[in-house]
Amino acid sequence: MIAYIVRRVLYMIPTLFLISIASFVIISLPPGDYLTTIIAQMRAQGGEVDQSRIAALQLRYGLDSPLWVQYFKWIGGVLHGDFGESFQLNRSVSSVLAQRLPLTIVISFCTLMFSWIVALPVGLYSAVRQYKIGDYIATTIGFLGLAVPNFMIALVLMYIGYRYFGQSVGGLFSPDYVDAQWNLGKLLDLLSHLWVPIIVLGSAGTAGLIRILRANMLDELRRPYVVAARARGVPERKLILKYPLRVALNPFISTIGWVLPALVAGEVIVAQVLSLPTTGPVLLSSLTSQDMYLAGSIILVTSLLTVIGTLLSDFALAWLDPRVRLRMAR
Repeated sequence: MIAYIVRRVLYMIPTLFLISIASFVIISLPPGDYLTTIIAQMRAQGGEVDQSRIAALQLRYGLDSPLWVQYFKWIGGVLHGDFGESFQLNRSVSSVLAQRLPLTIVISFCTLMFSWIVALPVGLYSAVRQYKIGDYIATTIGFLGLAVPNFMIALVLMYIGYRYFGQSVGGLFSPDYVDAQWNLGKLLDLLSHLWVPIIVLGSAGTAGLIRILRANMLDELRRPYVVAARARGVPERKLILKYPLRVALNPFISTIGWVLPALVAGEVIVAQVLSLPTTGPVLLSSLTSQDMYLAGSIILVTSLLTVIGTLLSDFALAWLDPRVRLRMAR
């Protein structure tokens, strides 16, 4: 197991290097460069072009140097926590990430927990009670979860929250707490608003996991080792929980690394509807305005967290599934 962990960690190094190159290519793709955009922005605002600032930015990013020099200047700054400047927000990219990324991770983690807590018992029940009334109800709810667009569920839940619980529409905080310092009141206010995005973002994933777990369990329940265990008189509940369920849990563990990029890249519409202060809307805005240091940094950090999430899911799979451990031993 230790050799596997070391090998997987070493695999991450070239992966992260390639991700950093891809992120820098995204930064370099728009015509012109960062200074061109800054000068155009100054002229559009009717102000004087500050030559000293232009020279400082040119020196900082190495914009008069070859691309490979610019890449190493940028990645060197990233390694020291300097992701560059966002000309659109007129702030450092690090401050934007520090404001948006923690809430994005919290929502991603809570959405993952919600999907697991709902999908595990429902999928298990649906497989063990195949073609019973409960199975039909779970299957129908699963189809509805996959078919109904998330933004429609968001609108319905926002109405329910406003009409029956008196919550403000959209966002993660009440107006009194949006710009307030963190304290117990702001934390409780966040928790009172968090259920809406968790249910909205987790509904489609939960429905998909129910379908996958049901299919995997039905496949495992017909395996010869299950039939042999039943013939030896192993109690049904112990048999299901100890053997087929462990194997069928692979899709649950494998989704750990996918939740964050799915939230950032795939749920931008929901984030816009719910006014979520996450990285998804900022990424979309930075791409449309060609604020490339911000866009490239969000993609880099999201990819980094995805690689770490995939690493953790691989470790969990190796612990959970004996077939993975057997392949590692070869």
